[in-house]
Amino acid sequence: MILINFKIYKQSFSEGAVELAKMCQEVSQKTKVEIIPVVSALDGWRIKSEVGGKVFLQNVDEYEEGAKTGQISSVAAKELGLDGSLLNHSECRKKPGTIRKMVKAWPEGLVSVVCLQSLGQAEKWGRKIKADFIAYEPKELIGSKDKSVASEKASVIKKMVKILEPTPVLVGAGIHQAKDVEVSLKMGARGILVASDVVKAEDPRKELLELAEVFRV
Repeated sequence: MILINFKIYKQSFSEGAVELAKMCQEVSQKTKVEIIPVVSALDGWRIKSEVGGKVFLQNVDEYEEGAKTGQISSVAAKELGLDGSLLNHSECRKKPGTIRKMVKAWPEGLVSVVCLQSLGQAEKWGRKIKADFIAYEPKELIGSKDKSVASEKASVIKKMVKILEPTPVLVGAGIHQAKDVEVSLKMGARGILVASDVVKAEDPRKELLELAEVFRV
């Protein structure tokens, strides 16, 4: 599995996001590797309706109903036909108690991906979260062009996988080459999260294809 976080770089909202989602679908069909766009709530419905396939949100909020203007709930995401969401991404952190509460009330059929930044978080409270996936993304490596979670934290990936069993682990932060994917999978990760390496690339299709091909080996 590959999750592509559509951050606001040169491909921002609307047409750029739709075209990037189409590219993800094309590479997925070619490689038979599941590739899922992770987008803003503004883009989610359009991509789902115009492109199809699975679409995850970058974040949902704590509230399910009531007078909460501007909040996006997991229930609303599910009812709109979206397929999953990240929680606790490095740019949208939440308290552990809030995450536990949200996952406990999570609607059936909507995939939950809870992001952790450290082994300590996994040991203290992450192992108790009943999410569909746990994503390990050390914040200091996010956006790095020469270092990655695989090159700098390979042993931590392995420990995370063991601590969080049976919950599958995804890894991200700085992943930018096939070797990063190879190491991550060897350490037990079930997939990767990428953003800038693909979204900011001169040739996003080529970059994503190189990462996806590793899953086929």
